Amino acid sequence: MSRLRTANSLLRKGARARLTRTAPPSPAPARDPAAPGPVTASARPPADPATDRLLRAPVFILSAPRSGSTLLRVILNSHSRLCAPHETHVRMLHVRQSTPTVTAAMDSFGHNTADIEHLLWDRVLHRELVRSGKPTLVEKTPSNVFVSERLATCWPDARFVFLLRHPASVARSWHEGDPAGRPMERAVPHVLAYMEQLERTRRQLPGHTVRYESLTADPEGETRKVCVFLDIPWEESMTAYGDNDHGEFVKGLGDWKDKIRTGTVQRSRPLPTPEEIPAALLPMCRTWGYLD
Repeated sequence: MSRLRTANSLLRKGARARLTRTAPPSPAPARDPAAPGPVTASARPPADPATDRLLRAPVFILSAPRSGSTLLRVILNSHSRLCAPHETHVRMLHVRQSTPTVTAAMDSFGHNTADIEHLLWDRVLHRELVRSGKPTLVEKTPSNVFVSERLATCWPDARFVFLLRHPASVARSWHEGDPAGRPMERAVPHVLAYMEQLERTRRQLPGHTVRYESLTADPEGETRKVCVFLDIPWEESMTAYGDNDHGEFVKGLGDWKDKIRTGTVQRSRPLPTPEEIPAALLPMCRTWGYLD
């Protein structure tokens, strides 16, 4: 405190200014990941689909985290016609028009910022598809549930696969991935936000629904249904996914790498009993048919 008084005294004699203590800035409010920003609000379908899009009928797996999307990804990636890279997070690639000159140039081409972002997303994903030598791309980033409407706007011919898992199992799995950093009181609202948005999307967009429990119990039967939806023949390689190279995996997957390489991913654990389900997840359990 004495140093502050001394500094103020010197400043008063010189510049006649005064130092004061200020309260720390208030933290910025958490942003709703599903809330559209100004760029998303201006999103629109491609003006000329034949030239504005390189991808044709891409497939998006929409799910909450820890719902088995990695398993479904490697199963689909084992098909000779499907390229399913690891999570690309293209929704986080943004474009900024930094000068009035570039804005005027883009306006002259008929592009707003959302249009240019869509061109970027399409090009990034198309590059992965071309490198694979396959005709159809499958993308499975869980956070895509929050931009599902924009994905459908960007690619009007996109197809959607909705992957469900028992809500309490999802919360428990997300918690167990980092027990200290993800206590259950944090895990439940976190995964519930994904599941609520996924359910809204299921009501708005056409698609095919897969349950993780059914996929692990009957992989051939469930993948045959997916192939019917995608209008491609079923291939035996889909149930021998461990024989194929599926690229690098992010940290935190534990022994998934070995399980996927050997094709020994275990069947899902027994479903939680009604007494084990957190109260906040009960409505979603009923909506998805896990409770009577």
